[in-house]
Amino acid sequence: QVQLVESGGGLVQPGGSLRLSCVLSGVTLDTVHIGWFREVPGKEREGVLCISRGISSTVKGRFAISRERTKNTIYLEMSALKPEDTARYYCAAKQVSDVSACPTTAGDYDYWGQGTQVTVSS
Repeated sequence: QVQLVESGGGLVQPGGSLRLSCVLSGVTLDTVHIGWFREVPGKEREGVLCISRGISSTVKGRFAISRERTKNTIYLEMSALKPEDTARYYCAAKQVSDVSACPTTAGDYDYWGQGTQVTVSS
């Protein structure tokens, strides 16, 4: 059974940083694409960043994803946080056997965690 468990959310001041973790079980990092998404009540789930199978890290603007294979864990590093980054953040996994690019659409992922709340406020 594949499970994803996020942690690391909380309250942070504008301009601050936060690192979210996503621990995978039932599947290894080498076999999945990983996507981070966020959701605000009343809005569609929004893609933050994804990392393809076999890639160790990726950066886009204020967000970065890295892997720790020994812990089967994915991290989302967020910096220069803004109030509009307030959301519930989810990690998602898609099992693949090729070297395709990670999908950016939520519907393309097979497994989801329960999410962790991030609130950016002074």
